[in-house]
Amino acid sequence: MEGSLPLESPSMSRRQLLNFLTGAAVAATAGATLYPVGKFFIPPSEVGEDGSIIAKDINGNIIPAEQILAEPPGTRALVAGLAGEPTYLTVREDGTLHPWGIVDNCTHLGCTFPWNGNDNQFQCPCHGSRYDAQGKVLRGPAPLPLQLAHVQVEGNYIRISPWTETDPRTGKQPWWV
Repeated sequence: MEGSLPLESPSMSRRQLLNFLTGAAVAATAGATLYPVGKFFIPPSEVGEDGSIIAKDINGNIIPAEQILAEPPGTRALVAGLAGEPTYLTVREDGTLHPWGIVDNCTHLGCTFPWNGNDNQFQCPCHGSRYDAQGKVLRGPAPLPLQLAHVQVEGNYIRISPWTETDPRTGKQPWWV
């Protein structure tokens, strides 16, 4: 039987087996310990699957939801929203956030403007456009209502996502889509 192969089968020694089992146990323990530590130190994802982002302040710091929800009802908080656009969030009477935010860009020439609580309207200082509390045009030259964005609280974060459905104020397809 000159052409046959030897029947020696390589086997793992006892030492190799114990080293393998010890290494596997150490790796599993370290992984189970380091995963929660890593989740604690890694901030939440900036962009969600739906294109949403976490609301931030002007300096790029994440704004905790509890900070805005602690404000009195009717408060309009200005945050950096989608693409860094300033967006007004409204605290409702029941202590929650309104489901949509209003983007702070005049539809006439893109100016930013303040909320006037005395007149209960947005007032563009550049050319005099006025919008009601929902962002509908009260007085021109602005031709269109203000852009909306979805607002959702997840844990202690506020997520802002694009509004692509029918505009609830007009019942029509939004002009910004």
